[in-house]
Amino acid sequence: MEKYALVTGASRGIGRAVALRLAADGYNIIINYRSGQQAAEAVAAEIEKLGRKAVLMPFDVADGEAATSAVSQWLSENKETPIEVLVNNAGIRMDSVMAMMDAVSWHKVINTTLDGFFNVTQPILKKMQRLRYGRIINMASVSGLMGIAGQTNYSAAKAALIGATKALAKEVAPRGITVNAVAPGFIETDMTEELDHDELVKTIPAGRFGTPDEVAHLVSFLASPNAGYITGQAITINGGLY
Repeated sequence: MEKYALVTGASRGIGRAVALRLAADGYNIIINYRSGQQAAEAVAAEIEKLGRKAVLMPFDVADGEAATSAVSQWLSENKETPIEVLVNNAGIRMDSVMAMMDAVSWHKVINTTLDGFFNVTQPILKKMQRLRYGRIINMASVSGLMGIAGQTNYSAAKAALIGATKALAKEVAPRGITVNAVAPGFIETDMTEELDHDELVKTIPAGRFGTPDEVAHLVSFLASPNAGYITGQAITINGGLY
């Protein structure tokens, strides 16, 4: 039986690295993205070079109707093909100190992370439970564990995602499904390009930013059968930053 992994926000950064790593592990990949058709197509081409299938699935994870429709339609059309791995990676940052933050920045960041988790996971979960197997990996952040000034919205979203991860893990463990969160620190992606790299590196014991591939290797392990007894965890990958 062919096996599929769905990665949200897979057209760039950590999502792209995760999609390619899981393809190398033998999964066909469903590539979700909100915009950036050309970048998503480039990821699909790389996946196909690895000998796996790539499916483009464009929708905004924060749009409940669009997400449910796209995922449910794929599941309906592929009844004999399970999505074994779901990586909820899509997220955005709209940083500002709380006193200057507008409501749009607050709700958009939280809705993308938290509503996105629900909108994509809920329809997939039903089939995973019937199959009695699945791996759900949620991309959190060190910001959700320790809080970062100027990221109250982002810290709130990622902390809530970690809480949801722990609760869902307890619900579905009897069905052979694991649910874990990965909490990266500062990673070299376009989301961190505008940050003060030189100053932030001074706060990281490892003395550098991480790479998307390093995060992808952790996701790969959590997605594997070898991680079957790991669930409900928020695993940090941050170069010693606490």
